This record gives sequence, structure tokens and C-alpha cells, in this order.
Amino acid sequence: MAGEQIRLLVIEDVPQVASHMRSLLNAQTQIKMLDVVTSGDKAVPTVAEMRPDIVIVDALLQGRMSGIHVAEAIRSADPTVAVVMLTVPQNPVTQDPSRGIDAVLKMPFTGFDLTTLIRKTHEDRSAESARSGSMMIALFSPKGGVGRTTLAYNLAVSLGVGHRVCLVDGSLQFSDLRGLLRVPAVAPSIVNLPTDRIRESDLADVVWKDPSGIDILLAPPRVEMAEMVTTRDIEKALGIIRKLYEFVIVDTRAGLSDDVLVFLDASDLILQVLTYDSMAIRGLAMASEAFTAIGYPPAKLATILNRADANGGISKADLEEALGQAIDFEIVSDGRLVLTANNEGAPFVSSSPEAPISQGLRQVAGALVAVQSERGMALAGRT
Repeated sequence: MAGEQIRLLVIEDVPQVASHMRSLLNAQTQIKMLDVVTSGDKAVPTVAEMRPDIVIVDALLQGRMSGIHVAEAIRSADPTVAVVMLTVPQNPVTQDPSRGIDAVLKMPFTGFDLTTLIRKTHEDRSAESARSGSMMIALFSPKGGVGRTTLAYNLAVSLGVGHRVCLVDGSLQFSDLRGLLRVPAVAPSIVNLPTDRIRESDLADVVWKDPSGIDILLAPPRVEMAEMVTTRDIEKALGIIRKLYEFVIVDTRAGLSDDVLVFLDASDLILQVLTYDSMAIRGLAMASEAFTAIGYPPAKLATILNRADANGGISKADLEEALGQAIDFEIVSDGRLVLTANNEGAPFVSSSPEAPISQGLRQVAGALVAVQSERGMALAGRT
């Protein structure tokens, strides 16, 4: 993504080659050369410690481990790291991601050759991650009080029947999901993830295992701690989450601040939540104008009308005219059931599966599963 710094580790036992790479990279800022490791048997531990995005490995390494074996070991230890094999024309190497060789760089090379290949390999790896089969859905509303957090939690639980689901608390200041689920203040959150490159094991240690069966990445427990989470931290966390879960549901907060936009940009679908409330309708209409200006395609946006049976004197036709778009999903109200479930920190879709509100959310979940299935078939048809 734009502005992202690519972290590079070099496994090279010829000082002149390593020095040449360093001098070529000194003139730019997008690629950060972390270190040079001169022994193949130190490659995997160093990768685990420094967490690079890309590793360049010399195919002609001397010692107990050849360059090919180093690449295979890195791929086995951390499949998320891209590996570029450095070689000479006299020693041809074939690109083979299954063996840890994502790209091949031949000597001699120029600064343009080096930086172009690193960037392309990183972009290809990121694109592969985005196509990993997951679907990310953000629930958004420019106005509070429309039931966004309750819908996000119960939708995630509905999807969790038969699918791996992670629910992300995008309300970084007030941690709405902590309040809804009465999670202990000592429970870890996104701030407990490493500030460098995140691994799958890091995420496993941080997510809250909800009794419903879904995993939840919580927001910080205190308001001031939200400042500790950067947009880059959010991007890194979402990148690894998408590799591990079939569905990622994000409960954002009201507003279009930088952190919210990171969640929305990364999502495949934005579920815009509103009620028959003139302020909610006006706010969503304004947000839709902003989304058009940003360049979000219409297919990225869908609208879910909560408390659809409580119109407050506003007709559905008037609402759709004000928004300039159709309502895609409708969820009826059930104040007593929702309030009781929320006070208990439990999903009403599980405690009262036959209630109309629960059936409505299961229909939304079913529609999302169908969309994801179509995306998967389309992807398979291109490969």
C-alpha cells in the first residue's frame, strides 16, 4: 500500500555484494535494509527476530546450508515472508514459491533492477494475501445509537456457525465490544501486538476467545491508549487476520477519521447501518457522498436498516430517496430481547434463534456467505 516501508533482510556471505546492495538502497526510503546475515544457519532465527517483509538469499551461500535450503527453511518457518533468490547466469535458479523462491535476481544488477524487483515481489505477496479467500465486512454509521455494535457481534456469531470468524473492535477509544461483552480490563488488545512485523502466533496470543466460538481482536481498555495504535498497526493486524479467517467483521465507530478509513479501505464490503432517524439518514447521505469522492465502487457499499418496523413517520421510499440508494437488508426491532442479551453479554442469535431479529441476521449472514462463495469461484476461474 502507498507509503508502506518494505523491510528487507539480506542473507549474503560476500561482503562486496552486500555493500553494493546497501549503497544502491541508500538513495531511497521505501525499502529499509534491516541487516546482513552472513551464515545460512542464522537465517531463520534472524527472520523470526527482525520480521522482514522480504529476504534476499544468495543461492551460492557457503557453509552447512545452501541458499536453496535457506529459502525452504524460511518458507517453512514463516510462509508470510517473501524470498528473492540472488544468483549468477552461470548458476540458473527457477522461481518456485513452493520451495520458498518467490523471485530471482541475477547478477550483475542495477539499483533499478533491485528496487523494482523488491517492490513487485512485495506487491505480489500482498495481492496474494488479499486473495487468500477471506471476506472483510465493516459495519459503519456516522451516527451512534443505531445498533451497529450489537449487529456486528450477532452477525459475526451467525457467520461463526461453520466458518472461522474474527470480530475486530474498531472503536479504538471507547472499545464498544469490551462494554457489550463485559470483557476484563486485563484482556489483551491490539496494543499488545508487536510494533514490527506481526506473525500468526502473535495474533493467537492476543485475540479474545468468545464463548460463542468466534475470535475477537479488542480495542485498548483505556481511552488514552488509543493513541498508541497507528494506522500502520491497523494495516499490519488486518493483513495477518485476513490470512487466518474466512470472515472478518469490523465494528467501526461513528466518524470518518484516519483509523476508521483504514478499516473501510481494507474492507471488501461496507455495511452502512441506519434507522428511521432523520439525523442518521442525513449523516449516512453525507458519508455516501464522501465515499463517492474517495472512489469506493457501488459494489463495496450495502445498507442495512435496523429497527425496520419502527419507521417513526418516515416511509421506506422517502428514506431511499434521501440516501440515493436502495436498502439491501432489513432487521426488525426486539427491544426486550436485545437489551436482555446485551446486559448478559451474550448473542441473541444463539439464545433466541427463532426470533425474527435473529432470523433476519442469519439471512444477512447467508447472503454474505453466498457472495464469498461467488468470489471464490471467480478467483478459481482466473487461476
